[in-house]
Amino acid sequence: MKILLIFFTFYLISGAVRCFRVTGYSGGSLLVSSWKPWHIDNAKYMQKLQSTTIINNVKQDQWINEGKFTLFCNDFENLMIYIRKLITQDAGTYRIGVHGEWSIDMTLNVKEDSCCKVSKRVMVNIGETATFSCEYSQNHINDPKIIFKEVKDSIEMIYSIWNRKERFRISDDSHKNLFSIRITAVRPDDGGVYLCGAWINGHSYSYSIINTVHLHVMAKVGVSRVSGYSGGRMMIKCEHPQYKTKTKYICKESDGCSERKNPGVQDEWMENGDVSLYDDTRAGVLMVFFRELKAADAGTYRCGVNVSHYTERFTELQLKITDDAKYPKSVTESAHLGEEVNISCQIPEKHKVHFCKEDDNHICQNISTSTVTEMNGSSERNEERVFTVSISNVSVRDAGVYWCGAETRDTHLTFISLTTKIQLNLITKVGVSRVSGYSGGRMMIKCEHPQYKTKTKYICKESDGCSERKNPGVQDEWMENGDVSLYDDTRAGVLMVFFRELKAADAGTYRCGVNVSHYTESFTELQLHVTDGEEHEILYLSYLNGSSSET
Repeated sequence: MKILLIFFTFYLISGAVRCFRVTGYSGGSLLVSSWKPWHIDNAKYMQKLQSTTIINNVKQDQWINEGKFTLFCNDFENLMIYIRKLITQDAGTYRIGVHGEWSIDMTLNVKEDSCCKVSKRVMVNIGETATFSCEYSQNHINDPKIIFKEVKDSIEMIYSIWNRKERFRISDDSHKNLFSIRITAVRPDDGGVYLCGAWINGHSYSYSIINTVHLHVMAKVGVSRVSGYSGGRMMIKCEHPQYKTKTKYICKESDGCSERKNPGVQDEWMENGDVSLYDDTRAGVLMVFFRELKAADAGTYRCGVNVSHYTERFTELQLKITDDAKYPKSVTESAHLGEEVNISCQIPEKHKVHFCKEDDNHICQNISTSTVTEMNGSSERNEERVFTVSISNVSVRDAGVYWCGAETRDTHLTFISLTTKIQLNLITKVGVSRVSGYSGGRMMIKCEHPQYKTKTKYICKESDGCSERKNPGVQDEWMENGDVSLYDDTRAGVLMVFFRELKAADAGTYRCGVNVSHYTESFTELQLHVTDGEEHEILYLSYLNGSSSET
């Protein structure tokens, strides 16, 4: 974006309205000095003649803003006119004045020009040197260069051939129509919007064609390194206790931090791509949860906070992703209602134990009520250790997915690397039934679950750990599965299991159950005895309804 800065000197003629013409460029902006007094106690106005009133009878101390139009008072107590992002429709004659004091007519011409329309964004760390360049037209090679900066309720000239500053330097490359600005030993207050261009002097006016540069000042407060495991989870807690309500973010250096991820709202978990984020305004902490680590997640990140619009503080995070087979990635545990379950995990010796449970949003946070018992190291060099979590009196709410891993505390960051997923299934045995059949015969078993009519039902054999669960696959239709046929009757809540020809190998203990929820099951234990006999054509029916019985 460019700004056409024009200073006009007007001679006061009593009773007359002074008129002048200015030229701006489409996409640029225009800054004009009226060289007339602001008059702090008088109201101001701005009107486009034969069109709309923009500012009317407004009294402010220093700054009046209405959309893209601004009137403000400069250091010399004169009224300035600032029009941003010009378009061709802005062309026309404007009347600007102070009620009871003076008025002027300004005719604006808006032209098309390919030069200097794109604003720039520059990022620099505190204490380093900021460098940025500004374009200018071939017509202004010999004109002096100038730099302005937007400040609160004003625009100030900060560097020119008449006003040099120690930390600012300008170098002009007339072959490229570029001049460069260097700001050494950058400070937090150097952040902001800079306007740079060439100063052009006319007979009764002066102006500058300007580029706009947004300078963001970064304060790196530390560097942290952390490792995670492919397929695992990771929680990163970025601490900013002195900026609790300020906007916090995480971004990746490899793309120039162009994509800054933040929750969008505070004090609520929100998903953003492959991470979930929570901005805790009570503690001043941004929590970043990687739901499933991938090799592509490795790299250097900034975990930062916007202290002000153009100043930020961040900790550099170097994340390494490894594919380490020494930690099991997934474990399934089963527990019976009311009993105790022990879950064992392995972590590096030097780290703090972390054990957590996933919620409905797959966020895993610490469980402070669990009892953690450490056991002896499991490696010869004692670099690893095993810990056991005991959950007593298991209830329905304990079923679900848990993660175990290691927690590392750094100066400004806490890392929780979750390595092993534990799925805890709650199993409720509602009864035991015993039934006998004859080798070569047939048998129908009806497993009744009237309170779970549409839930998925199954039958499995205990001898293989119930690893092979047989069910129809579809409901209300007979389906074959190996040597049995099955029918899931959703009207009655009954699973019918038909052994088409009993064999001695069919004998054993079965579970005839139903998946009540994703991690909870209810079943009746079936003890099937198969004997040799001559009654091969007899069909045996066994009804399992949860009570102890024998057929």
